[in-house]
Amino acid sequence: MCSDVRWRLCWENELQQADHVELSEFFRKTYGPTGAFNAEPFEGGRSWAGARPELRAISYDAHGVAAHIGILRRFIKVDEVELLVADLGLYGVRPDLEGQGISHSMRLVYPVLQQLGVPFAFGTVRHAMRNHMERFCRDGLAAIVSGVRVRSTLADVYLDLPPTRVEDVLVVVVPIGRSMSEWPSGTLIVRNGPEL
Repeated sequence: MCSDVRWRLCWENELQQADHVELSEFFRKTYGPTGAFNAEPFEGGRSWAGARPELRAISYDAHGVAAHIGILRRFIKVDEVELLVADLGLYGVRPDLEGQGISHSMRLVYPVLQQLGVPFAFGTVRHAMRNHMERFCRDGLAAIVSGVRVRSTLADVYLDLPPTRVEDVLVVVVPIGRSMSEWPSGTLIVRNGPEL
């Protein structure tokens, strides 16, 4: 377990320009190996890809940013059921720290989610992260919901593309104010806006 990291929980408007530049570099290095396209949104000091987070949990060590997760309260629809959630995104662990347990220290976000008064936290990840997410979910803190597609608004308007996209991704749900048995069943989740 990584014990030499310190966490900073902050509102988006507390970040300074230097913070955005440092996070931008972190995301380019973290997401770049999964494809150059994934690093592009973080050019020029931009520290978000789609929607900007409301809150951020940022981990630091002696080498800079070690891990990050963004949080944004929003309404989603699970089929026709509207639901307030804390949308989780911009998740990343610096490549040299992968496999050292830093993701487990992200549990410090749970009390913050409780303070936000949301019934659930919700996030999506690539299918390639299934094993990682199954390890994270094994103690019951979160659950993977299978067989669900997610429709999100594109962050920018493109004249040659539709304004939304539908993705086949892993859906991860963290019960906060309600039990997992109260998560609505459905095959389509509609985000009211772009993903984080």
